[in-house]
Amino acid sequence: MNIRHHLSDDILMAYSAGELPEAFGLVVATHVSMCDECRARMESFEAVGGAVLAGADSVAMGKDSLAATMALIKSGTQHDKAPAPTRRAGIFPGPLAAYAGGGPESLKWRRVGGGVRQAILPSSEEASARLLHIPAGAAVPDHGHRGLEMTLVLQGAFRDEAAQFGPGDVEIATDADEHTPVAEPGEDCICLAATDAPLRFNALLPRLAQPFFRI
Repeated sequence: MNIRHHLSDDILMAYSAGELPEAFGLVVATHVSMCDECRARMESFEAVGGAVLAGADSVAMGKDSLAATMALIKSGTQHDKAPAPTRRAGIFPGPLAAYAGGGPESLKWRRVGGGVRQAILPSSEEASARLLHIPAGAAVPDHGHRGLEMTLVLQGAFRDEAAQFGPGDVEIATDADEHTPVAEPGEDCICLAATDAPLRFNALLPRLAQPFFRI
């Protein structure tokens, strides 16, 4: 897989520290499972974080901490063995397949116009996550952003004013960016996208439909 567009160090460090909203964390986990380079960088950040934690001052535990832990063990609420690693489901890498409960066929897709379909994934209120299915050659209406958007390509490719993005690539857009993503010919484009604010569409019809499609 020839991945050309990677995650920034800031995003990887925020993920390692558990500071990202759930939707963005899903994009990062899915990309890292596809990208050797970003996975290696993230592991280095986690190693540094572990070293810092090891050198931090100790904190006294509550008097009943040990007793509470032993009670949980005796109650049998803990797993007897480690969970099996998540497996790919079709074009969905393991983290996304586990989160979505299967592959693309397991989701409820909804048409949003122009042949584009979306499936909204459950996530925390801080940000939203969705899968987009864009027919080959079709375009998403031109839009800007009111916050951060991270888009990970799972199948096919799309092009906008910035670059071309293929499988494994991540496009990171901020409130300074406006673009018109167009799926490349030959294969439908399927993407995982996370946003922390509604998009800013330039045309009237997408703006009117926006509340219904939760974009």
